Amino acid sequence: MASGYGYGGGPGRCFPFWQEVLACYVVNASAEDASGAKKCNPVLEDYYECLHHKKEAARVRALQDAYRKAEAASPRDHAPSAGQIRNLGLINKGEDSKQVIGS
Repeated sequence: MASGYGYGGGPGRCFPFWQEVLACYVVNASAEDASGAKKCNPVLEDYYECLHHKKEAARVRALQDAYRKAEAASPRDHAPSAGQIRNLGLINKGEDSKQVIGS
């Protein structure tokens, strides 16, 4: 949260990352020369990831896409069609039921 406090009243979940960013800036940057702040980019990137979870979301999307692709590449053999599944147990649809059940 913007106030620095978490939902439970304690420090926010990203507060430790923010402390690392500040410590890096204190050590590497000065008022006259800001070139040392470039050393803090990895730490700042970690802080932004904690706030927004963009890398994590991209990783999850990539895994989901790979799973869907693998599922599409190997369809089930002899899977009943949607129409056969809808007709199971209905009156006058015994032929579809027999085909799906295998009786």
